Amino acid sequence: MRAVVVPRKGPPEVLRVEERPDPAPQRGDVRIAVEAAGLNFADLLARIGVYRDAPPLPTVLGYEVAGTVDALGDGVTDLHVGDRVMAATRFGGQAELAVAARADVLSIPDGVSMPEAAAIPVSYGTAYAALVLMAGVRPGLRVLIHSAAGGAGTAATQIASHFGAVVIGTASATKHDQCRANGAQHVIDYHDSDVGAEVRRITGGEGVDIVLNALGPSTWRRDWRLLRPGGRIVAYGASQVQTGDKLNLRAGVATLARFPFASVPWWKGPRVLNENRGFFGLNLKAWWDQEGTLTRIIEPLLELMAQGAIRPVVDTTFAFDRAADAHRRLMSRQSVGKVILTPH
Repeated sequence: MRAVVVPRKGPPEVLRVEERPDPAPQRGDVRIAVEAAGLNFADLLARIGVYRDAPPLPTVLGYEVAGTVDALGDGVTDLHVGDRVMAATRFGGQAELAVAARADVLSIPDGVSMPEAAAIPVSYGTAYAALVLMAGVRPGLRVLIHSAAGGAGTAATQIASHFGAVVIGTASATKHDQCRANGAQHVIDYHDSDVGAEVRRITGGEGVDIVLNALGPSTWRRDWRLLRPGGRIVAYGASQVQTGDKLNLRAGVATLARFPFASVPWWKGPRVLNENRGFFGLNLKAWWDQEGTLTRIIEPLLELMAQGAIRPVVDTTFAFDRAADAHRRLMSRQSVGKVILTPH
């Protein structure tokens, strides 16, 4: 099979398309003929060598795929060769063939394209876990979503809007219309506006109930101050460590230095009991490791899709041979929705 391989850490130019042995499905596995594979920020971090969960190099990246069932491992009897499916994969997804555990494979509903389906497992899984399982989103709550036009931000905006929340998104000015189309009632240009001041203005000084933060610890204290009583932050990324087409070493070092001092307000000591606010950290891979499956997160997405609450937004698709361009597109921060890789 052909696969996108990271032979060594470095810029997008290190990516290669190589022939690799076909993976064999083990008991309880499903092998998928991949037609579309999602590209995530974790893939960028793995390529530059700062994603600790990535397998040793050289490796094939990719957490999510869509395609057709190609082969079944022993014990899998409820799927058939040729079925249209999407799946969460433990890397290895950016290849012509990928293997996933049966519990992490979902049927693709009619009317959903392969690129759209490949946009669902990680981005929508992250958004669902953050908003529903951790933050308890419900009608009337105010939700601040940073990077609201990205893959996870788009998913979070749609899900929060579906549950009746008031959504405030942050995004560059060119992406505001798309954020509103996804359900955001308010959008803040983080380039030209004081985000904290704008949130206070929009909420009449009361603040928000939920913050989804994919930026990193430099913004956590500001977001903490924006929480009203009962509010909570869900942090699930550190995009500030990457600038342009490479790792920003200064930002990376500063981010690592801030982590011990930037989460729940440890500096308040016992007074934190009076804060009436909370902080969650979310790592989908760690959740996967702890539970052994993403079923509790991904399965409810089928119902949301059936209800029309999930409408995957695909920014661009790139053939495997243009994987470097796909990485550059995601790194440019110009994408709206998901960047997708396809075998051809």
